Amino acid sequence: MLESSRVGFIFSVILLLALSIPCSCSRLKSVARTKSAVFLSPKIVLEPGSVSNKLYYGIDFPRGHIALKDFIAEVVDEAGNPIPLYETYLHHWVVERYYGSKHNDSDFILVANSGLCQTDVLRQYYGLGSETRRTATHVPDPFGIEVGNAAEIPSGYEEKWLLNVHAIDTRGAEDTLGCTECRCDLYNVTKDESGQPLKPDYIGGLSCCYDETRCRVREGFQGANRTLYLSYTVTWVDWSDFIVPVKIYILDVTDTWKALNDSNVKSTEHQCKIEYDVKESCTPTGTSNSTCIDSQRTSLSLPSGGYMVYGVAHQHTGGIGSTLYRKDGRVLCSSLPIYGTGNEAGNEAGYIVGMSTCYPHPGSVKIIGGETLILESNYNSTRTHTGVMGLFYILVADQVPPL
Repeated sequence: MLESSRVGFIFSVILLLALSIPCSCSRLKSVARTKSAVFLSPKIVLEPGSVSNKLYYGIDFPRGHIALKDFIAEVVDEAGNPIPLYETYLHHWVVERYYGSKHNDSDFILVANSGLCQTDVLRQYYGLGSETRRTATHVPDPFGIEVGNAAEIPSGYEEKWLLNVHAIDTRGAEDTLGCTECRCDLYNVTKDESGQPLKPDYIGGLSCCYDETRCRVREGFQGANRTLYLSYTVTWVDWSDFIVPVKIYILDVTDTWKALNDSNVKSTEHQCKIEYDVKESCTPTGTSNSTCIDSQRTSLSLPSGGYMVYGVAHQHTGGIGSTLYRKDGRVLCSSLPIYGTGNEAGNEAGYIVGMSTCYPHPGSVKIIGGETLILESNYNSTRTHTGVMGLFYILVADQVPPL
């Protein structure tokens, strides 16, 4: 009888302990409720040499108070076949959030990420380029990007999303790399999109390959017009108290922000130039590869601290990696390019088809608000590269769940 009572008591304790841990069970249920949907952008019509760089407002997107968990995208044709980069180069795609008026389509409020650049650039929640097919973008559990919170949406507005796709048709291009790097001479461009003359030393970049421009193709080359789409897959879960929200920061190696030591003097404003040129500094023949590197660095800091849960860099052809350091040289995240070696979409030889990512163990990488960080972006400099980028995208949580 005594033994039976003891067994019953132990069973009751085990049952009580099991019932007292709702957090783990709820998280399991949250994972089970994961939803996913595939959408298509508006059509993108291209012909050899042409450029499409349009903004699409009010795109299809999940609704409600949710946590975004993943966003995967690629360029496809009307039959859904993936298009290789050597035919249509995906310079970039970005997805931005905004509040649109329910009564006036021209009335909207852009909702940027947490920084760090000036308010009119790099506002996106997601965005990649040629590396899109082989770069992990999932947000690990129990974290998520919170959107759709009705309490944050102004009265008379609704949450919407816009998409920018910058695609360059390089079929028959006279200089494929030059077209993808937006060299101004190949586009025969001397003025930017707003009609302002380009500076004499501006030889390539976004100001030369804007929407409806054309890159030079080989004489006599014939190629049909075709209709393409950006296919994007969004994964999300319904919001719950068991999800830990993360902030999105996009860091730019061209940022000219400077911290000032005098506490009575305000630090300079962030000014991200987004792109820069890599000048040819040596030839590979008879020279150590370690000397053929263009290395750009900048110092910056986050306005508030937290724990990094994800990190990835964005670079263009010629990139050899980017690293985010602490001031003392300790590495927070290093992201390296994956170059293709074949012909199939996702493995195109000579193109960056992926970037390695960082998923620190939750709570292992803490960044202090105001702490000086160093961003470094490295490119091979055996030849000139125009309009390259050195961005770094990180997700930061204010807190992490207890172990």
